[in-house]
Amino acid sequence: MPIAYYITHPQVRIDADVPVPEWGLSDVGRARAVAMLDQPWVGSIGRIVSSAERKAIETAEILAERLRLVVEMRERMHENDRSATGFLPPPEFEAVADQFFARPHESIRGWERAIDAQSRIVGEIEAVHAASEADIAFVGHGGVGTLLLLHLSGREISSKADQPAGGGNYFAWDIGSRRLIHGWLPIDWPAARSL
Repeated sequence: MPIAYYITHPQVRIDADVPVPEWGLSDVGRARAVAMLDQPWVGSIGRIVSSAERKAIETAEILAERLRLVVEMRERMHENDRSATGFLPPPEFEAVADQFFARPHESIRGWERAIDAQSRIVGEIEAVHAASEADIAFVGHGGVGTLLLLHLSGREISSKADQPAGGGNYFAWDIGSRRLIHGWLPIDWPAARSL
């Protein structure tokens, strides 16, 4: 059966004056995405589906160029909706994100509820699964990626399964059985050990 990979965009260029969905990859993030191309699992990918946020698109385009594929964009694969607060400084963001995962049935400071974000990302993934016979790379974001991983592993929503800091990680599952093959790994493993 085909395998699906959920890939999170690596490091971004943070700019409080730019809406978060429009942030692009930083130089480090771009270098890590390029390093991903040397991973053995990349060569089997026959379809690339991306969130429509700029940082995800830039990551997906790096894959697509190497594999000579077209990036399919799905608007509803976006990160959890945090537009109610806009940019938050990192310590404050982490505190609110912890509450987002800890209280999934509540809207924390106007953010999309975790339970709703999980339902949305699972629905998007299932819609793509239904029409695919090739290995698929889904390129997206850490928050909804964690919610998807929790769903696939049958676990309750919590931050305990969150990706390692910095982004640029992936996990894989068997499309037919919907069983995880492995949890989060750096996209540029083993090079990431030297960062």
